[in-house]
Amino acid sequence: MSHIKQIPPSSFEFLRLLKNNNTRDWFNDHKTAYLQELAYIESFAQHLLDLMNNHDVIETPSGKKSLYRIYRDTRFSNDKTPYKIHWSGSFKRAGKQRRGGYYFHIEPGNSFVAGGFFGPSSQDLKLIRDNISFDAGPLREILNEETFISSFGTLKGDRLKTAPKGFDGDHQDIDLLKYKQFLLIHRFTDKEVLSKEFVGHCNLEFKHMRPFFDYMSEILTIDANGLDL
Repeated sequence: MSHIKQIPPSSFEFLRLLKNNNTRDWFNDHKTAYLQELAYIESFAQHLLDLMNNHDVIETPSGKKSLYRIYRDTRFSNDKTPYKIHWSGSFKRAGKQRRGGYYFHIEPGNSFVAGGFFGPSSQDLKLIRDNISFDAGPLREILNEETFISSFGTLKGDRLKTAPKGFDGDHQDIDLLKYKQFLLIHRFTDKEVLSKEFVGHCNLEFKHMRPFFDYMSEILTIDANGLDL
């Protein structure tokens, strides 16, 4: 089982059943099936991690450690269903000079990989905006690359409705300055997820994020004089 690199159809089937029977009683009755599918997802995540460590340095120690729990925190949510209806995990890049994170999400009809900056600190956000305001050229060059466009389309993430504090609403790069999150997303069909090439495709899309990550890492960790922040 530990050698399975491919996500089996049963992993989708379990999620479909869980979506229609999202109760603790049903889940407890199907705990054996859940543990079986979890083992497949752990194996997939480990293979993905092994591939990624060929082109990046990942702090996350194992595929198993990358996975998010399937149990939902319902304390502050209107949705009181106890379980998530997807498999997901994330990989953390090692060292403070390597910025940006990787995320994968597997769900029937809604599978994707994503990466970037989901909740940048106010300090990081200011550094990013100051750099864009000074010269957005290097970032636009990355966003206009053919590989970037074919992989991610456009930069995604929440944006302010008005200009951020301290910036002119008429600034030529106001479209970029309004971003509060900086996300790259690539979606997969169910057929793609269940194919044996899926783990390689996830790895490739993560690899395609690197020019963006390298740019962000530089502006977030090195000052104007080339010294570490």
